[in-house]
Amino acid sequence: MKVAVAGCCHGALDKMYETLELLQRRHNVRPDLLLCCGDFQAVRNEADLRCMAVPAKYRHMQTFYRYYSGEKKAPVLTVFIGGNHEASNHLQELPYGGWVAPNIYYLGYAGVVRFRGVRIGGISGIFKSHDYRKGHFECPPYNQQTIRSAYHVRNIEVFKLKQLKRPIDIFMSHDWPRSIYHYGNKKQLLKMKSFFRQEVESNTLGSPAASELLQHLKPTYWFSAHLHVKFAAFMQHETNSKEELPKATKFLALDKCLPHRDFLQIIDIEHDPNASDSLEYDAEWIAVLKATNSLVNVTQSTWNMPEKNGLHAKWDYSVTEEAIKEVLEELNHDLKIPCNFTLTAACYDPNKPQKNMEPVHTINPQTTEFCAQFGLTDINDRIQQAKEEGSGRGECEEEEEEEMDSTGSAEEPSEYNTDNSGLSSFNPDEIMLDEEGGDEDLSTCSVDPSPDHPPEFSTSFSDIRIMPDSMAVSSDDAMDSNNEELEKSGGSKQVEEKSSTERSLKRIGGDENGNSGVKKIKRRNQAIYAAEDEDKTH
Repeated sequence: MKVAVAGCCHGALDKMYETLELLQRRHNVRPDLLLCCGDFQAVRNEADLRCMAVPAKYRHMQTFYRYYSGEKKAPVLTVFIGGNHEASNHLQELPYGGWVAPNIYYLGYAGVVRFRGVRIGGISGIFKSHDYRKGHFECPPYNQQTIRSAYHVRNIEVFKLKQLKRPIDIFMSHDWPRSIYHYGNKKQLLKMKSFFRQEVESNTLGSPAASELLQHLKPTYWFSAHLHVKFAAFMQHETNSKEELPKATKFLALDKCLPHRDFLQIIDIEHDPNASDSLEYDAEWIAVLKATNSLVNVTQSTWNMPEKNGLHAKWDYSVTEEAIKEVLEELNHDLKIPCNFTLTAACYDPNKPQKNMEPVHTINPQTTEFCAQFGLTDINDRIQQAKEEGSGRGECEEEEEEEMDSTGSAEEPSEYNTDNSGLSSFNPDEIMLDEEGGDEDLSTCSVDPSPDHPPEFSTSFSDIRIMPDSMAVSSDDAMDSNNEELEKSGGSKQVEEKSSTERSLKRIGGDENGNSGVKKIKRRNQAIYAAEDEDKTH
């Protein structure tokens, strides 16, 4: 089957779907499935905009609300993960995944589903070491800390995914697995994005948690976004035994969704022609959720997952074939995910804007039904209970906000040696709310909805690339020894990259003319987003 893969959508659903329709008209190619690797921005109304961790000038309503209201329907089944620029309050309603609109499915904090026999997994958010070992404690209305920590990856999600034993065909993460750049055309990457150099050379670019999952799951394909650059790599995995067959992962990072950008990829994936055309639950994943349900944590307290170190009575939560069989029997062998989308918030009305709409903590009926069916803990219900009992540590309680100002950013010990990049003492994967144009009060920040009918993009067919059956990596004379292995594996077929003039990277420090003995590189995402304004003028 044909699978379309998109990078950061940033709410431009009309643009994505128009491009797919153009593909069908011009080349008679119709994707069976669309995957989006984060920054989807499922914004329903003005309150959702307040829950998106971006500077005010990037808070635009875009077009998702039309699909949420039913005015439009996605022309192709769309499955996505969350990134670091999301309406976190909306996605938080569906921690185990669910429909955000008809035909548009969110995988949750982490999840695995099946479509036509193809097994698709993903993990939402980005890595940040000091939040990694906390529970999912955040709930709206968020403060300056929790609006960001809400989308940080947690160790429990990685732990759950590491219990999987059956092969994964496709996996998605928003940020890149750390070190993946060593398996592709690193020279070309640094030519396009020179401000990655220090992190690449110090091996601190990307997520160590995603890298751990890549080594464990060994999926056939791994798709990412986040850095707004297209990059391909081919990773040959080491085998654990002589009996184990060699495995390799084809990695692809996608650019963001903008006119004149190569932001879509079409890939042919082997599938089961006898499998259902409906999106389905994955029985092993459901069994893992049931097995790990006792580990659910909704506090800020940091804790480690069970491991074989003499401190835990149980550390292996992988499931048996018998447990998987029990899930199938519970479902009467009908794994189809019910089409039970429900409106849980008012939809944006361009004729009646409500700029002062406040976000509220909502328990989604889809999650309630899912948890009741499989005997799982409803995370949001647990947070609500803790709030009502006065014993929760969630950020719902205003009296805790002041405490978080002094403790919320403190570094906690972690199994990962991270956040040591010389680029910045802050997480270079984020835009800080107080950076682009002054501080903001989240309770009073203005929103800037786009007009009801924004100007149409003149869709360029250069937005689409159709990948050959064997996705491979471009090569050059400067590829290191790791990439020589790639060439030996037959994966050296060149992937074309567009050449583009990169905006000069601004530097900070020194006087107003930029003179300083020591110059610091401006944070990566600032440079990435600064280029967006330039893109819109082309």
